[in-house]
Amino acid sequence: MTETTHTPHKPNVSITYCIGCNWLLRAAWMGQELLSTFQEQLGGVTLIPGEIGGTFEITVDGELLWERKRDGGFPDVKELKTRLRDIINPGQDLGHLDRDSSGE
Repeated sequence: MTETTHTPHKPNVSITYCIGCNWLLRAAWMGQELLSTFQEQLGGVTLIPGEIGGTFEITVDGELLWERKRDGGFPDVKELKTRLRDIINPGQDLGHLDRDSSGE
Protein backbone atom coordinates (compact mmCIF):
# COMPACT_ATOMS: atom_id res chain seq x y z
CA MET A 1 0.00 0.00 0.00
CA THR A 2 1.36 3.40 -0.91
CA GLU A 3 0.94 6.38 1.30
CA THR A 4 -0.36 9.51 -0.35
CA THR A 5 0.41 12.94 0.91
CA HIS A 6 -1.90 15.81 0.25
CA THR A 7 -0.13 18.76 -1.24
CA PRO A 8 -1.95 22.05 -1.00
CA HIS A 9 -3.26 23.55 -4.21
CA LYS A 10 -0.93 26.08 -5.78
CA PRO A 11 -2.73 28.63 -7.94
CA ASN A 12 -2.01 28.87 -11.65
CA VAL A 13 -1.69 32.19 -13.45
CA SER A 14 -2.56 32.53 -17.14
CA ILE A 15 -1.61 35.50 -19.26
CA THR A 16 -3.49 35.80 -22.56
CA TYR A 17 -1.96 38.29 -24.97
CA CYS A 18 -2.80 39.66 -28.41
CA ILE A 19 -0.64 38.05 -31.06
CA GLY A 20 -1.31 40.86 -33.53
CA CYS A 21 -0.05 43.47 -31.07
CA ASN A 22 3.18 41.53 -30.43
CA TRP A 23 2.66 41.49 -26.66
CA LEU A 24 4.45 38.17 -26.11
CA LEU A 25 7.53 39.79 -24.56
CA ARG A 26 5.40 41.90 -22.21
CA ALA A 27 3.43 38.81 -21.16
CA ALA A 28 6.62 36.78 -20.65
CA TRP A 29 8.23 39.55 -18.60
CA MET A 30 5.17 39.84 -16.34
CA GLY A 31 5.08 36.07 -15.93
CA GLN A 32 8.76 36.06 -14.98
CA GLU A 33 8.18 38.81 -12.41
CA LEU A 34 5.33 36.84 -10.82
CA LEU A 35 7.36 33.63 -10.75
CA SER A 36 10.38 35.33 -9.21
CA THR A 37 8.27 36.85 -6.40
CA PHE A 38 5.89 33.93 -5.78
CA GLN A 39 8.07 31.00 -6.89
CA GLU A 40 7.11 28.73 -3.99
CA GLN A 41 3.44 29.68 -4.01
CA LEU A 42 2.47 29.32 -7.68
CA GLY A 43 1.77 26.12 -9.55
CA GLY A 44 2.81 27.81 -12.78
CA VAL A 45 2.38 30.65 -15.21
CA THR A 46 0.99 29.93 -18.65
CA LEU A 47 1.30 32.23 -21.65
CA ILE A 48 -1.63 31.95 -24.05
CA PRO A 49 -1.55 33.46 -27.55
CA GLY A 50 -4.85 35.30 -27.89
CA GLU A 51 -6.96 36.59 -30.68
CA ILE A 52 -6.06 39.77 -32.48
CA GLY A 53 -7.94 42.72 -31.00
CA GLY A 54 -5.88 44.01 -28.12
CA THR A 55 -6.43 41.13 -25.70
CA PHE A 56 -4.33 41.19 -22.54
CA GLU A 57 -5.81 39.31 -19.59
CA ILE A 58 -4.26 37.85 -16.48
CA THR A 59 -6.23 35.24 -14.56
CA VAL A 60 -5.58 33.23 -11.40
CA ASP A 61 -7.28 29.83 -11.47
CA GLY A 62 -9.75 31.24 -14.00
CA GLU A 63 -10.60 34.38 -12.01
CA LEU A 64 -9.84 37.65 -13.78
CA LEU A 65 -7.00 39.53 -12.08
CA TRP A 66 -6.30 42.13 -14.77
CA GLU A 67 -7.90 42.96 -18.11
CA ARG A 68 -6.30 45.65 -20.25
CA LYS A 69 -9.53 47.21 -21.53
CA ARG A 70 -11.38 47.00 -18.20
CA ASP A 71 -8.48 48.20 -16.06
CA GLY A 72 -7.17 50.92 -18.37
CA GLY A 73 -3.98 49.63 -19.92
CA PHE A 74 -1.25 47.39 -18.60
CA PRO A 75 -0.53 46.90 -14.91
CA ASP A 76 2.71 48.11 -13.44
CA VAL A 77 4.59 45.37 -11.63
CA LYS A 78 3.75 46.70 -8.17
CA GLU A 79 -0.01 46.68 -8.87
CA LEU A 80 0.12 43.23 -10.46
CA LYS A 81 2.10 41.67 -7.61
CA THR A 82 -0.08 43.36 -5.01
CA ARG A 83 -3.29 42.06 -6.61
CA LEU A 84 -1.90 38.54 -6.87
CA ARG A 85 -0.59 38.60 -3.29
CA ASP A 86 -3.98 39.77 -2.01
CA ILE A 87 -5.55 36.66 -3.56
CA ILE A 88 -3.01 33.94 -2.82
CA ASN A 89 -1.35 35.11 0.41
CA PRO A 90 -2.80 38.35 1.86
CA GLY A 91 -0.38 38.38 4.80
CA GLN A 92 2.77 38.25 2.66
CA ASP A 93 5.13 41.20 2.81
CA LEU A 94 6.28 42.29 -0.62
CA GLY A 95 9.29 44.10 0.79
CA HIS A 96 10.05 47.38 -0.90
CA LEU A 97 6.84 47.18 -2.96
CA ASP A 98 4.82 47.56 0.24
CA ARG A 99 6.81 50.56 1.41
CA ASP A 100 5.83 54.17 0.88
CA SER A 101 7.66 55.40 -2.22
CA SER A 102 7.73 59.03 -1.01
CA GLY A 103 11.09 58.39 0.65
CA GLU A 104 9.83 58.57 4.24
